[in-house]
Amino acid sequence: MAEEGGGEVTGPFRRVLLISAGASHSVAVLSGNIVCSWGRGEDGQLGHGDAEDRFLPTQLSALDSHEIASVTCGADHTTAYSQSLLEVYSWGWGDFGRLGHGNSSDLFTPQPIKALNGLRIKQIACGDSHCLAVTMEGEVQSWGRNQNGQLGLGTTEDSLVPQKIQGFQGVSIKMVAAGAEHTAAVTEDGELYGWGWGRYGNLGLGDRSDRLVPEKVSAIDGEKMIMVACGWRHTISVSSSGGLYTYGWSKYGQLGHGDFEDHLVPHKLEALHDTNISQISGGWRHTMALTSDGKLYGWGWNKFGQVGVGDNVNHCSPVQVKFPYEQKVIQISCGWRHTLAVTERQNVFSWGRGTNGQLGHGESVDRNIPKIIEVLSVDGSSGQQIESSKADPSSGKTWISPTERYAVVPGETIQGQTTVPTRVKESDASVPGNDVKRVRL
Repeated sequence: MAEEGGGEVTGPFRRVLLISAGASHSVAVLSGNIVCSWGRGEDGQLGHGDAEDRFLPTQLSALDSHEIASVTCGADHTTAYSQSLLEVYSWGWGDFGRLGHGNSSDLFTPQPIKALNGLRIKQIACGDSHCLAVTMEGEVQSWGRNQNGQLGLGTTEDSLVPQKIQGFQGVSIKMVAAGAEHTAAVTEDGELYGWGWGRYGNLGLGDRSDRLVPEKVSAIDGEKMIMVACGWRHTISVSSSGGLYTYGWSKYGQLGHGDFEDHLVPHKLEALHDTNISQISGGWRHTMALTSDGKLYGWGWNKFGQVGVGDNVNHCSPVQVKFPYEQKVIQISCGWRHTLAVTERQNVFSWGRGTNGQLGHGESVDRNIPKIIEVLSVDGSSGQQIESSKADPSSGKTWISPTERYAVVPGETIQGQTTVPTRVKESDASVPGNDVKRVRL
């Protein structure tokens, strides 16, 4: 069919089935076994075989024949799962073993995680630098960074390959969520667990201590939980009655309780008490909640417009996000500073930080209200002409030396190494640990 004012689209419209947002990149699964990625590519997180940013959704050709059922973005890495092949793939920044391949190398094209081969995966969660996978049997595997016990293995040693969380022996897990350095889980019986870094009460256990193994959250008025999501240092859960609870860090209002106070145990969000919450997502310092009737609410840090309500001020209470034609939202995903949404009309919208092209609009402009991603949307005027990554899989170049991408900072030492490429992460005085990291200047 031909779209008005645009090019030809061959075959049926490719519907967006799934979206996921990372720190500064975005990924989507489309009908017809197509995976697209766009945004920041410096660490290989787009999977196109290079370190380039992409400002428009670009087909990840390396996964074309893999029947990908789900994708999940970490901060600077990405995972995908093929249900038919029973394989989990990962690519992007490899520090601390977050890719699960037994080393800390970066990967610029998707590679299967050998340790998970053959497992039937129900869900995958990625945090800043750790990952977890829930099997259909309700077991949990975790890997990556573990300096605060966020892997739940009882240690603070990083794990370069997936390991089973033994603390859940006899407990069937429904889903997991990963924050910067903490993790949460909901069991099939509706119990909520937290572990890892707890300085802001983000584990929901009533204190600010870390936990190296999963611990049950008890203070929830007997409510059964069915869903959990993590922001960077806050946690969001939904009860079987559709009630929304938040806890942890609230310096930017990301808990939504009308103030900027941390909560050490799950606290019900009274502002949305008469709605039924069907989906939640946590950004770096903002939160999104979707109601069962398709209304989207956002709150928290809004410097780049990531809350999507037409301004750039922080909101400590939920504000409704408006869409053209009042179309209902069916799916959301928060990145660190941007947000993605899919509507019932089969349109995809994005807003927030756009500096690396993570909004998919072909530009590097921030947006504080939802803007349609033309090539992924049925109402897009440009037709569905999705760019191809043009990566040559036969070249075999899956790794690009950090020296090609990072400035070398003199004087940094790790275990006798004289210089390491370093990369500056957003400064935060309260980041735990004193790891020497790669720093982007």
